[in-house]
Amino acid sequence: MTVVTREQIVHWLELTVTVLNENKDYLTQLDSAIGDADHGTNMDRGFRKVAEKLPTVADKDIGNILKMVGMTLISSVGGASGPLYGTFFQRGGMAADAREELSADELVTVLQGAVDGVQARGRAQPGDKTMMDALLPAMAALRAGVTAGKDSLGAMEDAVAAAEQGMKDTIPLQARKGRASYLGERSIGHQDPGATSSYLILNALLTALKE
Repeated sequence: MTVVTREQIVHWLELTVTVLNENKDYLTQLDSAIGDADHGTNMDRGFRKVAEKLPTVADKDIGNILKMVGMTLISSVGGASGPLYGTFFQRGGMAADAREELSADELVTVLQGAVDGVQARGRAQPGDKTMMDALLPAMAALRAGVTAGKDSLGAMEDAVAAAEQGMKDTIPLQARKGRASYLGERSIGHQDPGATSSYLILNALLTALKE
């Protein structure tokens, strides 16, 4: 695959709506152990709003599409998830400004901008037991894959595998950020819900590139 098309980006978002709805109870279950038990509900609500608005921007450039997603999530998702995921898509949209398609290098730039935005806003570091523990390894793998000459699909396969491992690696960690950090050692032994939803979103992108 030489480029990622606008249609694939729209399909990614449609798949994300579906997968977060299907995993709503699972994400809430994870969050009930170390958070406010609302992550699944919040993410599902936010992306349902995205689904409502997506047809109005489906013919726009990729940057506009992603920025719409970001603004919608910020306005409709409660807790920390709205600002963080909203920033992810807004910053990604800024990096994709006026683009009708993305080369592999441009996909790296867009997703790096998205991840950098989340890290700047949340100030989480690797090992803090947050969504960054999935996103940062994913970005490192994506960049390494593209640098090695892989196309967008091959590099995303590497990125999703890294995100999945990063998600699982949050289980033995003690949370140092967010609501879970209040639990101290009691946060150990639980998979981070934010890392899980990040993995699900990246995996939806991989699925969109395959279809």
